[in-house]
Amino acid sequence: MTHVFAPYDTPDIIGRFLARVRPRALLIMETELWPNWIAACTRRGIPTLLLNGRMSARSARGYARVGALSRPLFAALTWVAAQSEADAQRYRQLGVRDAVLSITGSVKFDAAPEAGLADRAAAWRQAQLDRRPVWVAGSTHEGEEVLLLDAHRAMRERIPDLLLILVPRHPERFHAVAALIDRRGLRCVRRSRADPCGVEVDVLLGDTMGELLFFYAVCDLAFIGGSLVARGGHNPLEAAMLGKPVLAGPHLFNFQSICADLVAAGAMEIVDQEHLELRLTALLEDRTACRHMGDAGLRVMASNRGALERLLSGIERHVFSSS
Repeated sequence: MTHVFAPYDTPDIIGRFLARVRPRALLIMETELWPNWIAACTRRGIPTLLLNGRMSARSARGYARVGALSRPLFAALTWVAAQSEADAQRYRQLGVRDAVLSITGSVKFDAAPEAGLADRAAAWRQAQLDRRPVWVAGSTHEGEEVLLLDAHRAMRERIPDLLLILVPRHPERFHAVAALIDRRGLRCVRRSRADPCGVEVDVLLGDTMGELLFFYAVCDLAFIGGSLVARGGHNPLEAAMLGKPVLAGPHLFNFQSICADLVAAGAMEIVDQEHLELRLTALLEDRTACRHMGDAGLRVMASNRGALERLLSGIERHVFSSS
């Protein structure tokens, strides 16, 4: 297997790349629709497959505004495997032909936690936190950390030993978020320094990479970042597959269908800034409700598995069976 970075989306560079590599197919994941790539592959008879495709209403409006340019792009695709009917309908409106459009579900439902994760999380929690309640705010963005920290500070008045694990989305913001925590008058330790989380600690800053699933496994409740500000949210299934109740703000256009399924099943709640503290507190004080939400999330995961198998079958049919 060879890995190289994709060249810039310009006709000459892509032409030279395709002539040298001579790929069997172009597989595009979710939203990475580069027009020169698709045009160049179409001219050379190289199948172009959009896999696990999602199309938000906002993105669809953007493409529609330049319909003269975008419709040939969508019409050229060999196969589009959409995550949901809503995604599929937007692709139709943008020019994807019904004959090449399928609804396969989201491969994110096929994710599973690594072996031993729950045991590692339980051992760490017992050693560091004992019986302290803990919630995670994962993949947060600028503008929402202050809202989450203020909610947490108010919640500590009712739940004095409550711990927040705050995990910013972008590592270059770790220092800025640490300074923000200090300015809000909260006591903070940083995961990267392996400092203990004594009862006097208000916030554990997750300033390491690749540990978000571990923090979700540790917590009693998970809040999905990028949703109190208009960033479209992040993947709620990372917490749901661990049996955790999920909360998020109203801006979830990147995962609209998945979030709708979780909300309908009772596994997830959408909360605005005004009611954030109230719902977080209510759930953290109601272990039965948290357990029911976590169980509902596990059922949603189980009932939606199989997208990866459907994608592999489609790739076999459109790429290898036709050669």
